Amino acid sequence: MKKIYLLLICSLSITLSAFSQAGEGTYRFTILHTNDEHSHLIPHPAADDHPEYSNSAVGGFARLAGAIYRIRDQKEAQGEPVMIFSGGDILGGPAFGWLPLKDGVAAEMKLFQAIGYDAITIGNHEFDYGPDVLASYLEAAGYPDASSKTVILGTNTRPPSDHALSQMGIKNHYIKKLDNGLKIGIFGLLGDDAINKTAVPGPVEFDDPIKSARKAVEELQSAGADLIISVNHSGVQEDRKLAREVPEINIIVGGHSHTPLYEPVFEGETVIVQAGSYLSYLGIIEFEWNRGEQKVTVLNEANGNPFLLPLDSSVEPDEEIAAKVDEYRAILNEWVTELTNGTIMDITQPVASSNFALRGGRFQEETTIGNYITDAMKQAAETATGKRVDVAAQANGAIRAEVVPGREEWSEGIITFYDLIMATGLGSGDDGNPGYPLVSFYLTEDEMRRALEVSVLLSELLDNSYFLQFSGVRMAYDPNRAVLFRVPFSGTPIPTSRAVLSAELLRESDDHESLRRGSQELLHVVTDRYIAGFLPLVGDLVPNLSIELKDENGNPVELDDTIIKQNGEELKVWQAVLNYTLSHQVQELDLPEIPARYETTEERMRVVRTLPLWVWPLFIFVMILSVIVLIIRRRRSRK
Repeated sequence: MKKIYLLLICSLSITLSAFSQAGEGTYRFTILHTNDEHSHLIPHPAADDHPEYSNSAVGGFARLAGAIYRIRDQKEAQGEPVMIFSGGDILGGPAFGWLPLKDGVAAEMKLFQAIGYDAITIGNHEFDYGPDVLASYLEAAGYPDASSKTVILGTNTRPPSDHALSQMGIKNHYIKKLDNGLKIGIFGLLGDDAINKTAVPGPVEFDDPIKSARKAVEELQSAGADLIISVNHSGVQEDRKLAREVPEINIIVGGHSHTPLYEPVFEGETVIVQAGSYLSYLGIIEFEWNRGEQKVTVLNEANGNPFLLPLDSSVEPDEEIAAKVDEYRAILNEWVTELTNGTIMDITQPVASSNFALRGGRFQEETTIGNYITDAMKQAAETATGKRVDVAAQANGAIRAEVVPGREEWSEGIITFYDLIMATGLGSGDDGNPGYPLVSFYLTEDEMRRALEVSVLLSELLDNSYFLQFSGVRMAYDPNRAVLFRVPFSGTPIPTSRAVLSAELLRESDDHESLRRGSQELLHVVTDRYIAGFLPLVGDLVPNLSIELKDENGNPVELDDTIIKQNGEELKVWQAVLNYTLSHQVQELDLPEIPARYETTEERMRVVRTLPLWVWPLFIFVMILSVIVLIIRRRRSRK
């Protein structure tokens, strides 16, 4: 009887709180948010995670659920509604990101539904396996019926009407009515940069984000929305642009740029938030909406609450979600055992030792992890093809993580399979198995020089994802020389094709040869299928940087014919890296040890700052002008 009485009192206080808010014209609500989860079902680095001890591993769905449930219970006790959003890229990255390729397995979406997410925006990595697999994945998660529980947003995502993806209940926008009476209009965008990085969009098209946002806002306002939230996979800079172009948006929950915003970004009256990546944080933002002023106020500082809550070992994990994660882990372990022919039987199995990390992320520069991965690709391709490989290349954007050995008492120096594969597990092949396959083709020396120019040019114009790491090449380059100038008003860049100052082929004997401009001598090149498919497209934009894939006789070759197969199966990048790692000499801890050479870079790519190319025409012009002035003065003096 006493419990019933307390429940009635609590219910009455909640009702009165909501009524009071409505009566005063102000409404409080909280948004919890994540983005770029990238299939991180368990904490990482996996080597450091421990179920019983405090540790430095971060993330994982069980901790996420524990944090959300605690905050939601507290807010509901205060009569304050809570909404939960994801800014997209829920897939791709570690080995759990392979599970969408298994029929009937939709781990991330099922977990989001169980936790109680309101809406999730489609990110570019949701298309890593193509729209057919994405449709099957959503169907396995119960869509379109599951839309009543967790909405999938794709305001500017346009699958063809006859494609299965169009039948999965993806919404342009919707209105959520909160318990306090507030009507929230919600839509979600895929930004321009994310669209450009969509690996396998297939027949799916994407509308202009700004135009789509304007239309969504108009329709939501017409439908009676009190305020507007855009859940975007665009990055902070595009979010700021959107806020300037469509100021009617009150709140932007972001993703794509992996930016941990420790406090919101304000663009005009629009509040922009983002929670980093890989479930390292849960974003928390508390609001008060004033109906009369049509304005939202952020309350975190007044309430003494952080905007980002670290999902570290201090967060109590939820046992039910942890049990569901264990079920998916068992499925993955069984598949990994099959994919590695029994070499790896558990995703957290130690595969190597090291007293240093393989680092990446440096803008337009060589990285130790780039060297390691490309060396692994080169060795694997030589073993599989039986032919010397001159150059191996991999893009920064395809290297998804650094490889960090364990730091705890029980894990010091240990690298697990899970932590190793986080760096190279993207994509799939025509065989339906995870990982981009290696491809083998030939380019002329002159085309190889062009590939180096493409690496510098695209990373300068776009971002660091396009910069290539190499094995077998050493070059000196000046990124400032990549673009001569931009055309006034249009901003169109004029490439120079002279950013690479020098380039050499490196041989295992430590010999080096100049990589000659104009030379038609063929070189054996290895990369992954995604990168190889991208390189020839550059010629459409910059004809003097065109590249044509060839066979060893110099004849043009189709991309699908360049895939490397070993024992009749596609050879994946992650397999090349795993095999390379297992080939190292066994040292302490009875594990292969990462060679010390990878602790630092090797000056394979060296930045040299020179005078910009536009300086020389200006200098010549000034000299000519000076000569003309001098001649005129002399003639006048003679008169």
